[in-house]
Amino acid sequence: MKRSAAFDPPEYQNWQPDAEVMQSYRRRIEHPEVAASVASLGPGGLEALYRGLLRARLHDIALKRWVRTGVITKAWLGCGEEAVTVAACHALEDGDVVGPMIRNAAATFERGIPIEESFRSYLATGDGITKGRDLHFGDLDHGVVAPISHVGDLVPVCAGFALSFQLQKQRNVALTWVGDGSTRTGAVHEGLSFASSRSLPLIVVVEDNEVALGTPRDERLSASLVNMAAAYDAVGIECEGNHILDVHSAVTRARAICLQGGGPVIILARTFRFGGHATHDEAEARDLFSQEIFDHWAKREPIGCFEEWLRDQRQLLGRDPAAAMEQWEEQVAQEVERAAEKALTSRRDATPDIDAMLGDVFAG
Repeated sequence: MKRSAAFDPPEYQNWQPDAEVMQSYRRRIEHPEVAASVASLGPGGLEALYRGLLRARLHDIALKRWVRTGVITKAWLGCGEEAVTVAACHALEDGDVVGPMIRNAAATFERGIPIEESFRSYLATGDGITKGRDLHFGDLDHGVVAPISHVGDLVPVCAGFALSFQLQKQRNVALTWVGDGSTRTGAVHEGLSFASSRSLPLIVVVEDNEVALGTPRDERLSASLVNMAAAYDAVGIECEGNHILDVHSAVTRARAICLQGGGPVIILARTFRFGGHATHDEAEARDLFSQEIFDHWAKREPIGCFEEWLRDQRQLLGRDPAAAMEQWEEQVAQEVERAAEKALTSRRDATPDIDAMLGDVFAG
């Protein structure tokens, strides 16, 4: 993938594969369950994962560019965590439901919502899904529940969707993501407790990215996350969050467990966020961790590592991997730029209707 001096983290800009990291990356793919996931994906699925990673990164770069040029004031980005979102979405089936956090924005377009809707939501255009009223958007026609600003609050909401699947005997699951810090909130506890009491087809992906808002995670929380599933009498799966094939395998297994009546499933995905809570505190975020932490996670950059593995997959892809990735990147880059331009046109031509601002707002 082309690197940007203006928008990529400094550790990404001259990224080169680390021999030891790549050896571990390839060794993980040899695990029977991950190998089975790769086989099920086939060349088309691997291409879709790669395009998804690129789409997620370029979407965030477009938002960061808008921040730098004064188009918007801030954005919530997922640089470094893309594999956790993209792989999960591609491991699900039609009819499944996802509840993303705002940092999982890629879940919206990887589940079928046009990517320009994400850009329109940031620009508050009148022709967007929310008609300019809210940055948090979703579309149940695509199985995407709109995010709630309070991280973790979608766990009980998605448990409700899982309950509806169970009651209607639908072979579908609900999946949501939470941060490591939000695992300590009441909503997460209540949602998981209820899901466990009914063995609901719910998957909760815990993104252990080593920071909660602006507070570094301590080792006590890290240890408790490992035992979190047992605390709720749920199935626990651990995976490398920067390894897109490992995440895909974990979610595939979790879905199968849920459909067999063994839910809920909690997936602990270890990853790292290369940025602040939002673009306004990037400098402060760099001060939270030592340079050694950034260097460690940069070696595990999800797009770079996947690209390096794909370079050896000529037989599996059925074509020259380098040429294929270059073509896919060019196409995705054009797709994202067109979407951003369409959203900017909407900002100019589709002003929100002030008189309709309170539509679809209800009070008890």
